[in-house]
Amino acid sequence: MKKASTHIFAAAIFVALSAALPAAVQAHGETDSVAKVNTEISAEEHGFGKQGDPKNVTRTIAIDMSDRMRFGPSEITVKEGETIRFVVTNKGKMLHEMVIGTMDELKAHAEMMKKHPGMEHDEPYMAHVGAGKKQELVWQFTKGGEFYFACLIPGHFEAGMLGKIKVLKG
Repeated sequence: MKKASTHIFAAAIFVALSAALPAAVQAHGETDSVAKVNTEISAEEHGFGKQGDPKNVTRTIAIDMSDRMRFGPSEITVKEGETIRFVVTNKGKMLHEMVIGTMDELKAHAEMMKKHPGMEHDEPYMAHVGAGKKQELVWQFTKGGEFYFACLIPGHFEAGMLGKIKVLKG
C-alpha cells in the first residue's frame, strides 16, 4: 500500500509541474515588467556592442512598436561608446519584440524563429513586449557602423518590422 501511495504522490507532482511548465518556458510570453531583471551585466562582446550598465546610461531613446509592423522611430543615430536605455513600448494588440544585431544575424535568427517559433531565449539585446506593455533594454555601442533592430516573431520581420542604428565613430 505504501508503494502505491508513493507512486500516486509522484504522479500528482508530475502533473502539477507539467501544468505549470508551459507558462514558464514560453519564449515570447507576455510580460508585465517595465524592465528586465538582470542581476549581473554580461561582459560578452558582440559585433554590435555589449550589454550596458544602467548606471552608465548616457541617453534614453523611446521606441514604439505597432501592429502596422513598424518601429517609431525606425532610424536612430548614436555615438560609439554611448550607453543607451531603450524604452520599448508596444502600442499594438499582439506581442512584438526588439532584437538588436547585424543584418546577417537578424536574418539568420528570423529563419530560426520560423522553424522553432516557441524557442526560448532572453538575451540582453532583446526585449519581448506584450500588448500595451513597456520594457527597457540597456545597450552600449562599442563599435562604429550600421546595425539594426527588428521584430523576429515569424512574419513580422518579413512585413518590414525593421529599424536602423547608425553608430558614429568616436
